[in-house]
Amino acid sequence: MTISVVLADDQAMVRAGLRMILEAEDDLEVVGEASDGEQAVAMTRQHQPDVVLMDIQMPKMDGLEATRRIGQEATLRSRVVVLTTFERDDYVFEALRAGASGFLLKNAPPEELVHAVRIVAAGDVLLAPSVTRRVIAEYAQRPAPPKHDPGLGRLTEREAQVLRLLATARATPSSPPSSTWAKGPSRPTSPTCWPSSACATESKPSSSPTRAASSNLANPDRRAAPCAYVG
Repeated sequence: MTISVVLADDQAMVRAGLRMILEAEDDLEVVGEASDGEQAVAMTRQHQPDVVLMDIQMPKMDGLEATRRIGQEATLRSRVVVLTTFERDDYVFEALRAGASGFLLKNAPPEELVHAVRIVAAGDVLLAPSVTRRVIAEYAQRPAPPKHDPGLGRLTEREAQVLRLLATARATPSSPPSSTWAKGPSRPTSPTCWPSSACATESKPSSSPTRAASSNLANPDRRAAPCAYVG
């Protein structure tokens, strides 16, 4: 099976050298060339190559943005190998975030380039040895993810109890668990009034229940102050 390749580099001499290396192999074929990022995306759409060898520093659109656009198009199955002169960490990690499947330096030997194209075309990922070491070192320095949600430890006892009630009610939505509700005489559900200054009457409460009842009967238009509705 022949592996199709698109070359993207702003230097014609570099593209010519890459073509010579690749086409010396029976299973590799260069189907297109691009001198900038916009052309690289267009050539990839046109030829649908197996692999794109992408330079980073190019006019109009750099190779990182071109790699990102190729990866974002669902109709494109091409895999990108970033090939650059600059061994910079920001280039390495940005290329990987953009979706590149490989990262090689231009001073790599020809056989390593050929091997990278075959490996990436097969669906694997390949990084230059020095790049691999830095990626592993960067990953090793990251803190280990927590084994449990640290936010749960900050809940108060009452908040934890409410959370447990919600979880139990969700598991048995037909009726509330008997252990979570106090037993008592049934009564219709009504709004809950929380004590506040808005709920206070204009006059002081009478110490005699009989007198208070008489006062209410004598003033039928007198109404309780509004209360806040909860639940």
